[in-house]
Parts: sequence; structure tokens; C-alpha cells
Amino acid sequence: MAGIRGPVDASVVPRFAGIATFARLPRLDEVGRADVAIAGVPFDSGVSYRPGARFGPSHVREASRLLRPYNPAQDVFPFGSQQVADAGDIAANPFDIAEAVGQIEAGAVALAEHADRLLTIGGDHTIALPLLRAVSRKHGPVAVLHFDAHLDTWDTYFGAPTTHGTPFRRASEEGLIDLTASMHVGIRGPLYAKSDLEDDARLGFSIVTSEYLEEHGVAAAIDRMRARIGDAPVYISIDIDVLDPAHAPGTGTPEAGGMTSRELLRMLRALDDRSIVGADIVEVAPAYDHAQLTAIAASHVAYELLSAMAPRSTQDREPQH
Repeated sequence: MAGIRGPVDASVVPRFAGIATFARLPRLDEVGRADVAIAGVPFDSGVSYRPGARFGPSHVREASRLLRPYNPAQDVFPFGSQQVADAGDIAANPFDIAEAVGQIEAGAVALAEHADRLLTIGGDHTIALPLLRAVSRKHGPVAVLHFDAHLDTWDTYFGAPTTHGTPFRRASEEGLIDLTASMHVGIRGPLYAKSDLEDDARLGFSIVTSEYLEEHGVAAAIDRMRARIGDAPVYISIDIDVLDPAHAPGTGTPEAGGMTSRELLRMLRALDDRSIVGADIVEVAPAYDHAQLTAIAASHVAYELLSAMAPRSTQDREPQH
């Protein structure tokens, strides 16, 4: 695709220098329009345990400096076959969750005027609700593919209906998700009651647990995932705590026994022929990270998502610098 602007050339400007846009890509205001815009949402007022994910977007951007133009695992140039640009951050009120949710939805809708798809870096998982509201305006109910240690379909916390543990219950109640094609992957750890699983099924989700991955392997999990999604437009929501704390310590509610980063990346690569209409990566909390382990994992998750979104017909075109 002629005219695409790719990342800053690392042979001209060292990777540790320059403005830390995601993967050192151009800003959205520099290209005018993008196939995919990357936006941060530095909001974490919906957390129930450890705060700090508001600093996630900048942390992931910093770790993404080492990403390179060609992805051999998917045989694609994710920045060369589509225009990808960094749209900066969507600002949200840190003291009023309801107002913040409205601001995030409005920000996502506004970005949709300049980009076909949005990849969002959080922030806590509360942001998935307004992002799904924005996506549903264009696509109607979508399949939600949710990678997480937790269901996030609980009803309330301390009477609050909108938190990082409730976005997919609210989304289901509002008719934003396809009840026949949505799925959680990587669920594990203690629940409040067995009824949590019964409620979750009623809300439209199938589950691939972490234990299933261990017992049956990634290939079997991929088969189940692809069968469940089918040809529906899919929104992918990734809580970084789907990874084991050994791979992603920098998060607010870590659970032992999670996926490896290799397993998660492999599952995302299996989505390259699906209609991905948007995605988010959330719950990266830098204060608990070590040597950028969590941020590096998150940046590669974003890279594989962008690669899966990329059109294959122009995969041999290298980006301009």
C-alpha cells in the first residue's frame, strides 16, 4: 500500500531515543487517517485491589520500542500493509466512574471518524464497557473473545455497577455481545460461588479454563476458540493477568497457574482470518512490574493483534520511513 508511514527507522534514530509512540509509529494527527489507531486510556478508578494501571499506556509504549516491521510468525508486515498510528490518550475523569465511562465512549467514537479500528491500551478493565458500546454502534452485537484470569461478569462491587469486574455483565445486559459466539480464555483461580459460572453461561460466554489448556493443549483450545467465534465480528479483550505472574507480575489482581506469553501469542496468531473489529489490552500496572516483563508481553500481544488485523494481499510491501 503506497504512502503508508511506518515506524521511525532504527538505523537513523536509535530505539532508545525519540518520542515513545507505540512501536515508534507516527501520530494519528501526522497521517490524518489510519486503518488502525492505537489509543491509551489511563484510567484505573474501577480497580478492586491494586491500583496503578493508569500508568499502563505509557509503560507499554516504552516497552514497544524494540518491535520491528516484519512479523515472521505471521509472515506479514503489520505496519506496512496497513496504516497504523498512535492516537495518544483518551482522557477520563479519575474521580467519577460514570463520567469517565461516558468520556471513554465518546473518545472512541470520535477516533472512529479517523480510523477503521481501534486498539486500546488500558487502564483497568472497566474501559471494555464503553469501548464495546462504541464498537456496537457500527457493528451491532459482537463476539467477545476475552482472555483473563477472571470472568469479569460479576454484578457489583460495594454496590457499584461499573467496575473492572463487571464490564461483560453490563455489556451482555445492554445487548452489546453475541450470546452465541463469545468466550473467555484462561479463566482460573477461586470464585465467590458456583453460581458465578451459571450466571456467566446465562450471560452468553463459553469458557476455556487454564486447566483445560494444561490438560488438552493449545491446539485443542484454538479449535474450540475458532469454532465458538465462527465468522462473527470479534472484539478481543485481553487482561494481562491471563498470563501467569511469572510472565506478567505487573498487574493488579495476579492469579497463579496462568498461561505463558508464548501460549497467548500462539492463540492470537490463530485469529488472522477472523474479522477483528477492535481490541484492548488492560491491567498493566507498572509499579508491580520487573524489568518491563509485563510491558514487553503486552507490547508483543499488541503486535500480534495488529499482525492478525493486517491484510495479507500486501504483506510483501515494506513500510516507508
